[in-house]
Amino acid sequence: MIKETIICYGHKNVKATHRSTLEITKEDYLTPRGDCIICVKANKGLKELSDEIKEALKSGKKVKIRITADDIVDELEAVGDERLTFENEISMVIRKSEYVDGRTLAIRANKAARDIKRELVEKLKNPEQMVVVEIIAGES
Repeated sequence: MIKETIICYGHKNVKATHRSTLEITKEDYLTPRGDCIICVKANKGLKELSDEIKEALKSGKKVKIRITADDIVDELEAVGDERLTFENEISMVIRKSEYVDGRTLAIRANKAARDIKRELVEKLKNPEQMVVVEIIAGES
């Protein structure tokens, strides 16, 4: 098992209503149109993830993404893909679809932003809220 931890923060404009994607960004701002973004000020972008996690995802392994804010936790599952490039330095996107671009972390996810627990989303609306996102790669 390979694990990567990302620290990010909530934002007053977090809506988490997007139907097919979920995004984490290093940007420190979020417009009301960013309905897939769940946290900002991430300490890593896609490009900065460890080689081990990138290799696991490129080999198509399943990945669990655990989002924690205080005592509220939600998890989603997705898979990697050989087409992943990990080139984006700012954001990472988890997709329900099989679409891959330079911002994609994983595809075929079982949840998008709108599927995240609403009590967690309420916490994510607080700019002071620290959020821990764990990417855990396991067996293919």
